[in-house]
Amino acid sequence: MARVAFIGLGNMGGPMALNLVKAGHQVAAFDLSEDARARAVKGGCAPAASVHEAVSGADAIVSMLPAGRHVRSVYGDENGIIASANSGAILMDCSTIDVDSARAVNKIAADADFEVVDAPVSGGVAAAEGGTLTFMVGGSEKGFAAADPFLKAMGKAVIHAGSAGAGQAAKICNNMLLGISMIGTAEAFALADRLGLDRQRFFDIASKASGQCWSMTSYCPVPGPVPGSPANRGYAPGFAVAMMLKDLKLAQDAAAATGASTPLGAQAEALFALFDVLGGGSKDFSGIFELLSGSWQTKS
Repeated sequence: MARVAFIGLGNMGGPMALNLVKAGHQVAAFDLSEDARARAVKGGCAPAASVHEAVSGADAIVSMLPAGRHVRSVYGDENGIIASANSGAILMDCSTIDVDSARAVNKIAADADFEVVDAPVSGGVAAAEGGTLTFMVGGSEKGFAAADPFLKAMGKAVIHAGSAGAGQAAKICNNMLLGISMIGTAEAFALADRLGLDRQRFFDIASKASGQCWSMTSYCPVPGPVPGSPANRGYAPGFAVAMMLKDLKLAQDAAAATGASTPLGAQAEALFALFDVLGGGSKDFSGIFELLSGSWQTKS
């Protein structure tokens, strides 16, 4: 099995690193948080005191970081990933960042003769823990082939979206659609409540009719119909409002840069931003139902 470096051990990165350990890899883990490093070590990772220490000698390097500026810094610094990595190592950035940053990192890596893929994920914390993430991968065919076995150790689906930046493009488009569909689903349940329609009966109908969507059938925003949805555990994330808002902002930045018309995406960003300002940022994004139904104001 391979020696893998994992940089960024947060709510998503930590479980992903442990799934690489479960797959039999030797994983050197680094995060600025001592607590995050300690959890990774408890799960079988080897501790690293710096990016340089984690990366040195690794066959594969995975990063899971908050934003584009962090990714650019970790890859481009004089003691960062590219400066410290062994020749031939495959580099995988699984962060959700802007397309320009992904392409900039790809160029830095290519100039140093490394293959790097942008491989953002879908599925949230539960999928990261269960090893059932979906990876949307941008990069060369050679880079995708090298990254594929490592990504498969952390996910159920690994899809090559295209060249550098295509993974990030797919992720922000997908999550814009998800944010919009969740708002529509929540609005429909809020109206059904006002009309006196039983939630379970409405779910039974809409989940089999033309209104069917993932936000309805797999992640229903009201308690009851889908027992595993966050609505049944007080909207504990899951995929937090703050993370959805980040992705919607990325989508709107991309729309502005390309001249794309995304009026529903813009409205979705505005609604999630309002929910965040009102204190809902740590809730699961399906908790937007509470804002739209009026129950959030009653609770707050």
